[in-house]
Amino acid sequence: MEESDKATIQQLVDQNPRFRLLYEEHLLLEKELKQYNDKSFLSPDEELEKKKIQKMKLAGKDEMDQILRVRRQ
Repeated sequence: MEESDKATIQQLVDQNPRFRLLYEEHLLLEKELKQYNDKSFLSPDEELEKKKIQKMKLAGKDEMDQILRVRRQ
């Protein structure tokens, strides 16, 4: 990630409540996902939860990317 991207993201976190919420949620989901990835074995319920977290994380990232694209125009 370039420095200008980091600066833009920080500005959005500071100024855009929706982006800040998405960013914070993204970080939390990343932590949860890491816990599942650190396990050597996942139960079927844990596998489902992991997939759900991955989808939520991706949806949030897509929305953040959309906000970044609009910001750059």
